[in-house]
Amino acid sequence: MSVGHALLGLLEGGPRHGYDLKRSYDERFGADRPLAYGQVYSTLARLLKNGFVEVESEPGAGPERKRYAVTDAGVADVAAWLAQPEKPEPYLQSTLYTKVVLALLTGHDADAVLDTQRAEHLRLMRELTRRKDGGDLADQLVCDHALFHLEADLRWLELTAARVQQLAAHVRP
Repeated sequence: MSVGHALLGLLEGGPRHGYDLKRSYDERFGADRPLAYGQVYSTLARLLKNGFVEVESEPGAGPERKRYAVTDAGVADVAAWLAQPEKPEPYLQSTLYTKVVLALLTGHDADAVLDTQRAEHLRLMRELTRRKDGGDLADQLVCDHALFHLEADLRWLELTAARVQQLAAHVRP
């Protein structure tokens, strides 16, 4: 996700201080990876330099009380970003695939690699399901997205386990 675009989008609701932007970002998008204050302010500095935000100072509040407002150029940039589809990531060379092939090449148990990964996927899926059950709609949607990806990974794990002997014959010299 583009942190800059997220901050610009949040600013479309009205001018805010950097710490307010961080809090809003963390509440909506950063449940698992909250932003560092340094990242907020360095992103705001870049957006300011590019003309996407402007500073509105509060009278007598000092330099640390800057409020940032999105400019027309910033609004247009967010609109263009929202209209642009994201490139689907096919994950053609995943770390997990590499581990399975290396296990086969080095004489390790590829089935054990797959079983260990399957157990970890199932553990995370149970955790996300508990989180989803107790979360608000936004959290439910985030968890659903992750769960669907994990389900696809599990299908791949099952398919690979069924074909591991065939793969072994293909990758061994």
